[in-house]
Amino acid sequence: QVQLVESGGRLVQAGGSLRLSCAASGRTFSNYAMGWFRQAPGKEREFLTAINRSGDGTFNADSVKGRFTISRDNAKNTVYLQMNSLKPEDTAVYYCAAGSGTYYLANIHAAYWGQGTQVTVSS
Repeated sequence: QVQLVESGGRLVQAGGSLRLSCAASGRTFSNYAMGWFRQAPGKEREFLTAINRSGDGTFNADSVKGRFTISRDNAKNTVYLQMNSLKPEDTAVYYCAAGSGTYYLANIHAAYWGQGTQVTVSS
């Protein structure tokens, strides 16, 4: 199994920036593509962005292009989500996940999920 723990979520003002982290189990981390998702109250889980195993390829949902950036540091077993120009509609629980590849993650197919971290953007 792979354990994933998100951190960094907090209250932030609209227009601000925030960086989320997802710490993963060490010896298997580099075997998985990683992705970020979010789920707002009463809404379906939404795919945001994914990164391949080596960290040299990404895929982004149209809704976050130009604002959110995914990255990973395999030496630290950590994946990051840099969020800029935050909007109130970005308010949600943010999840990281591990999967077979960016193709699968973009279709919300993952092998392992974190517990989520709350991001609240004030208007």
